[in-house]
Amino acid sequence: MAFEPRAIPSPRGARRVTQAVSKPATQGTSPRVIAGWKRPDAADATARDGGSLVQLDAHTYDRALACVHCGLCLPACPTYTQNGLEADSPRGRIYLMKGLADGQIAPTPAVINHLDLCLDCRACETACPSGVVYHELIETTRAQLNDLRPTTIIDKVLSLIFFHIFPFRSRVRLAILPARVLQRIGLWRVLTRGTLAKLLPKQLAKMQQMMPDRGSLWQQRLAERFDADPTGTINGIPRATVALLDGCVGSVMFHDVNQQTVEVLQKAGCDVLVPRAQECCGAIPHHGGRLDQAKALARHNIDTFMPIDGPRPDFIVNNAAGCGAMLKEYDHLLRDDAQYAPRAKQFVSRVRDISELLVELDPPRPEHEVNRQVTYHDACHLAHGQKLTAPPRTVLSWIKGLDVVPLPDSEMCCGAAGTYNLSNPRMARELAERKIKHVQETGARVCVAGNVGCSMQIQSEAHRLGVTLKVTHPVSLLHEAYFGCTAVAGDSEQTSHNGDGS
Repeated sequence: MAFEPRAIPSPRGARRVTQAVSKPATQGTSPRVIAGWKRPDAADATARDGGSLVQLDAHTYDRALACVHCGLCLPACPTYTQNGLEADSPRGRIYLMKGLADGQIAPTPAVINHLDLCLDCRACETACPSGVVYHELIETTRAQLNDLRPTTIIDKVLSLIFFHIFPFRSRVRLAILPARVLQRIGLWRVLTRGTLAKLLPKQLAKMQQMMPDRGSLWQQRLAERFDADPTGTINGIPRATVALLDGCVGSVMFHDVNQQTVEVLQKAGCDVLVPRAQECCGAIPHHGGRLDQAKALARHNIDTFMPIDGPRPDFIVNNAAGCGAMLKEYDHLLRDDAQYAPRAKQFVSRVRDISELLVELDPPRPEHEVNRQVTYHDACHLAHGQKLTAPPRTVLSWIKGLDVVPLPDSEMCCGAAGTYNLSNPRMARELAERKIKHVQETGARVCVAGNVGCSMQIQSEAHRLGVTLKVTHPVSLLHEAYFGCTAVAGDSEQTSHNGDGS
């Protein structure tokens, strides 16, 4: 059998490709082992196409064999629910990846487009009864396909931004400085709503659309140490020493959320450290198939947060779902590194999402009321990547007066997916529109999300659609409940309104 020729949506804005993708003959729709597909000897299962090489090691290949092709992942997959193509489902992509590894299909542009259209949201892992660790499959395969992708000038610009600017906070600060200046003098919205926005390629137009109107011209970094609030300690003894990963993008664009995170942790009786030498968690290069860069960043952060000689924190906390999921993957990422593998396991054992840690610490409850109706969006790498759905809701339940309205399909991706909304803007936009429609159905004017990427995606798309909506972090609401001041991130800046968004 073969997949019927279909119009394949291009994830990079290139022309639509119509091409058949071959699949080995099977009996039935859900075979465990396909005829002609076998476990590779030792480390390599290869497919050659004009001298190129696609490899899956035996460990990763076994992940693919665990799939029984039952199809329970299909309703959970955002791309499949949007376009209905089997090749854009987890099951279909596993067929493609095994076919590549066994040399039964070639890594054509159509095949690569199917794999690149995956958001790596990991919703299929939550749905899978066989425990397929899908993200290891897709990330390993993408790394093998990097040199086979056709590239345009826009692709090269995006690659520069993704892998040479985003992972380095100092470069992010410099890159957004012109936008900050234009915001300060009142020209940013004029330019971005006018001719300039129409002239930009859609990926870059999406990037300028997502730029938050927030923060000072040159945001100051957090101090390196904060002492616990005595009211939250146990007989004057801090509950824990916590090190905060403040994020390469988060530290620049969401400084207020990081500051609120520190103050909430202090209120919970923790001493807080913010290591100055920390770098990007590595999620962006990892999801982009730049495994060597991701490993280098992981080693650096292990050295920074868990030095061989020196004090170590009780916990390593973060407030961004994507960062947290990546930090918890360090032991897998460095599993073949004899020097760092044991240290990576120790590191991962101390990593916590902010909501996860707060529930674990069980601090004194906040006293102030926050009389507001909100709805909660499950960030993919919190709900699926870290299996954390209850802790954020538990934290919100501590807030007096807060009315949390259930969000339909709350665990469905909003289209952010790291840098996906920049490299695949059409699919990302469709998913964001679906998410915002569900938010509107709740009647809430505030959407709570525990990830900076989700916040920017939902907020920018609400602005584009003319929907009145605030997007805020759970920590911001908890901070407001503790300190009695309106601390919803973006009460003035991060709010989309009908009309001009001002």
